Amino acid sequence: MAAATSTSRKRSQCVWAPHPLEGYVLGHVTDVGGDSLTVELVDTGHAEKQSIVAAYEDVYPAVDELFDKLVEDNCSLVYLNEATLLHNIHQRYKKDMIYSYVANILLAVNPYKDIPGLYTLENAKKYKGKSLGVLPPHVFAIADKVYRDLRTNRISQSVIVSGESGAGKTETTKFILRYLTQIYGAAAGIIEQRIVEANPILESFGNSTTVQNANSSRFGKFVEVHFDTEFKVVGGHVSHYLLEKSRVCSQVGGERNYHIFYHMLSTRAPKEMKQALGLDLNTHYNYLSNGLVDKKADGEGYHKLVQSMESIGMSNDEKIELFRITAAVLHLGNIQFEEESYGQKGGSTVSGASANAVRLVSGLLGIDKDDLCRSLTSRVMTTTKKGTVGTVIHVPLKPDQAANARDALAKAIYARLFGWIIERVNKCFPFTASRYYIGVLDIAGFEYYQFNSFEQFCINYCNEKLQQLFNERVLKEEQELYKREGLGIPTVRYVDNQDCIDLIESGGNGIIDILDEECKVPRGSNEQFTESIHKKFTGHFRVQLPRQSRLSQHKSLRDEEGFIIRHFAGAVCYKTVGFLDKNNDALHSSLEQLLMTSSDTLIQSLFPEKKTTSPSLAKKLVLESVSSKFRTQLNQLMQKLRETDASFIRCLKPNQDMIPGKFLGGQVLSQLQCAGMVAVLKLMEGGYPSRTQFIDLYNMYKAVLPDDLVKLDPRMFCEALFRAIGIKDREFKFGHNKVFFRAGKFAEFDEVMQSDPEKLSKMILKVKQWLISKQWRKIIYGAISVQKLSRKIKYRHESAIIIQSVVRMTLALRKYRPRYKSVRDLKQLKVGIEELNTLALKLKSNQQNMIQRSKELSSAVDKQIQELKTISLSLSRDDIDRQYIKLVNDVEKYMNELQLRQEQEKVEEEERKLMQQLKEKQEKEKRQREEELARLKAQKEEEERQKEENRKRQELETLKYLQEKKEQEKRDQILAHQLQLTMDTQAMLAAEQERRDFELALRLSQNDAQSQAIIIEQSKRNQRQQEQKKPSRAPQTMTLQQIGASLKSYDLTKWKYAQLRDTINTSCDIKLIEECKDELHRRLRAYHSWRDANTGQASEENQRIPQQALAQTGASSMPTPAPNQQHRYFKVPFLRPSDNDDKSGKTRGWWYAHFDGNWIARQLELHPNQAPLLLYAGYDDMEMCELRLEETGLTRKKGAEISKEHFDEVWSKCGGKPYNPPTTKL
Repeated sequence: MAAATSTSRKRSQCVWAPHPLEGYVLGHVTDVGGDSLTVELVDTGHAEKQSIVAAYEDVYPAVDELFDKLVEDNCSLVYLNEATLLHNIHQRYKKDMIYSYVANILLAVNPYKDIPGLYTLENAKKYKGKSLGVLPPHVFAIADKVYRDLRTNRISQSVIVSGESGAGKTETTKFILRYLTQIYGAAAGIIEQRIVEANPILESFGNSTTVQNANSSRFGKFVEVHFDTEFKVVGGHVSHYLLEKSRVCSQVGGERNYHIFYHMLSTRAPKEMKQALGLDLNTHYNYLSNGLVDKKADGEGYHKLVQSMESIGMSNDEKIELFRITAAVLHLGNIQFEEESYGQKGGSTVSGASANAVRLVSGLLGIDKDDLCRSLTSRVMTTTKKGTVGTVIHVPLKPDQAANARDALAKAIYARLFGWIIERVNKCFPFTASRYYIGVLDIAGFEYYQFNSFEQFCINYCNEKLQQLFNERVLKEEQELYKREGLGIPTVRYVDNQDCIDLIESGGNGIIDILDEECKVPRGSNEQFTESIHKKFTGHFRVQLPRQSRLSQHKSLRDEEGFIIRHFAGAVCYKTVGFLDKNNDALHSSLEQLLMTSSDTLIQSLFPEKKTTSPSLAKKLVLESVSSKFRTQLNQLMQKLRETDASFIRCLKPNQDMIPGKFLGGQVLSQLQCAGMVAVLKLMEGGYPSRTQFIDLYNMYKAVLPDDLVKLDPRMFCEALFRAIGIKDREFKFGHNKVFFRAGKFAEFDEVMQSDPEKLSKMILKVKQWLISKQWRKIIYGAISVQKLSRKIKYRHESAIIIQSVVRMTLALRKYRPRYKSVRDLKQLKVGIEELNTLALKLKSNQQNMIQRSKELSSAVDKQIQELKTISLSLSRDDIDRQYIKLVNDVEKYMNELQLRQEQEKVEEEERKLMQQLKEKQEKEKRQREEELARLKAQKEEEERQKEENRKRQELETLKYLQEKKEQEKRDQILAHQLQLTMDTQAMLAAEQERRDFELALRLSQNDAQSQAIIIEQSKRNQRQQEQKKPSRAPQTMTLQQIGASLKSYDLTKWKYAQLRDTINTSCDIKLIEECKDELHRRLRAYHSWRDANTGQASEENQRIPQQALAQTGASSMPTPAPNQQHRYFKVPFLRPSDNDDKSGKTRGWWYAHFDGNWIARQLELHPNQAPLLLYAGYDDMEMCELRLEETGLTRKKGAEISKEHFDEVWSKCGGKPYNPPTTKL
């Protein structure tokens, strides 16, 4: 017992949390946030607990649902919300109970299997005459309700069946028609049978296999079953809407063309017929490229098709004509085109491989094959301006244009053939007179894919109109009825989609009109149509650019490739490619004229001759707007539906794979939301879906009641019945003219009223008892009313005395009010006089006179007050007012005089102050004039002094200018002399350059002692040469260094090679770069000259210093490296000077060096994003390291030294040659 209580407590704490796949799942609230809840899921099947964070409004309580309590009407749930609705549907689906109600709306879940006994005739008979809720939910219950409403209300009825493709709309429509014809149409005989048996032919020509449904209706139909005045079936009528003509020519992957093509190719089709029509299962048909023939299913389909044709009375000739034209459409797709190799440029011709297809098409359609080829490869134009008016011109078509004309012809033939089939079906159950009808609408529900085309646009437009009707009938009209009847039920808000409908169909401004206008433009395009929509509806709430979508696949579309519309069920992205072609669906006049001349009678009836008033219009393109035609048909359909009482059936698709028993809650919840069930739940949660007139309810049960109850008023009669049965007040409400029931309560009431006589007699006894008790309550109420009346009389007597006293008091107030009011005003006036007296005391002149007058006025006021208190009542109100006004005038006069006197004194005071200020101002101006004279005098003296100083300064500047002029002349003479010495200077510079080259060679030998001696000797030799060449004018000559410095801006003689190279690569100074390049080239020339001069003397080809220098220094003076240190290898990172700002290290390179003894032998530089730089001693010495190994510091750098194998591996990868060491090492 304790365990059960714990389990019950645990279940009662569960909630429904949203889930992307299951829709809603059970869980426990573990955390409460500011605007969200954290729910831990239960029964997830995972070892670890899963949690969901959801908003407050998305989480719903769960109580009785955990105990597997199933209800037939979802309005009977304890908690009425979308979570409990989904759970109840799911649990019923598990038990093969696919039907349920939401008030009077039927929800049907496709089981994808046969449920035994569900649709038998015996089961259908059970629902005859039964109200909704008496028996389990079923499509038969809706059909019976519609028929009974037709008889009761005498208004035509309609049933709107909607849902996704594959949800079971077509089958549901069949069951409704079968029920109406079998249960209520038995007396009519063959008409009812033909209404049902006409479905196979419609499905064969109008249904196809899609990825979502193996028998998907690709058109909408409205089937009407007509009744006479006695409510018996007298005939029927079928209307079709929006046939998907594009499927005839092309299908997406995994889908098939219309069933009829595969039925004709099946094995059960007669061979003679297929041979006559040129059909062969082994032949490839372009229009059937995506689908294969199912021998068994298509064979059975052909058999049902033939039986349906025979049942509706179609003759053999009609069947042959029907198959012949259908085969012609199929063969038409095999006609191919190629570019014309002769004749007019840009034309096309029928390919040779298509000759058989042309022969078959022309023979089946009864037209000439040459005319067919000519009409497919050219179009006819008639001149209307310039030249000869009315001249016929044949414009050749390109291969792709000819293919489009071929497809347009195929679609036109098939569409008109389908219309002929509809007309032929209607002829099989004609009717001459009809009073009422029941219409069943089977049309595709709201569709949205990743990218949607013209077909989805039209379907969703239709669903917007149907949703508006649903809102009007189920939501809007329901609430208006509650308001008219005075039930006081809160208003439920819903989204009105009228703005979306206006966006699509508004005359002259809607998307349909924009599309038609673009189709009329000679060079209209889908891009221009899309741009027109974005421009026309900029800022519209319903229109959005693709790149503004939250889905990444929509953002990939350009603005001119599509648009998004926010429908009632969600935002849908339409890709406008092909919109104009599918809407235009134009047929060239030459093709239409060709079909008009056909020898086949059926083709002639499909394409009758048109009467044209103008010859110029005879050859023009025939333009038919599919969208405009569909809008007209849809408006006619909506007009029909609004004239009827509509019932709704929402078909649901449990999964996309069409697998029995599989239920995906997320997909089903999305369909429920698209069907508007959420808004219905909110309305029905506080509403009363069942209702009836008082008089209708009275007439319904009057025959089974005794006479004393029949005499009651209808409203009293209904109230007595409800009280007797025991219906609670919250389960029904009385309006002004109707009684309303909660969902399912009217069925309970009807079941009790039609029960056995024994229960009915007990109920009548309860009614009488309630009537007696009500009469007794009326008597008690009368006695209580008399007692209330006596107490009311006594209360009125006491109140009369109070009223008299109040009246006397009012009269006294009216009599004495002028006196005490005047006294009160006089006292206030006296207070004002005292205030004026206070002001008079402040006067400086005539003070006594004003004070005296104030006292006189005060005495007059006191006298008046005394008179009002002592004089008899004979003094009238006018006399009192006259005296009061006189006193007030005297006081005002005194106040004015007092104010005037104050103003005069104020003016006199201001004049006195003004005179004093004027005097002070004059004295101030006098002082300022004196100060100005003194300032001017001092300024004049200062100017004279400055003039004298300027004169002296000018004299000094003149002398200075003369001196500078003389010095400039002297400098010019020296410069001229220096220019004359330029030639001599060049010779001296050449000698100096030779000396520097020699010093460079000695520095390369790295022998300090010998080099110094050679430098000294060379310096002396150069000095002697300079003395010999020295000019006689020694005092005016300059040194060699001074001349070189005068010619060059920078001294680069002491710069190293690396400095020169980095400066050339990184410097921004052009002059410095040029001088660095000159210095580098000069050094290279000197080095190569030295190497050429000493090549024969060196013992090695790769000798780094002159052999003479080595001989002079001696072998003993060179340090001998240790055996293990003879060859050493190093690797260090480096940064180019231009990359010093790179902090990431991406431009860092590596420097590899191979030292043979103390000198470098090989050098490798690896730069990012550059080719490796390989340098070899003896060839690239000027670009290699110039330092000895000890001077580089590499031996002391940690981690710099590497192995020989490492160096040789990198060297060989970079393309370096093997190293050949010299025979003699330094």
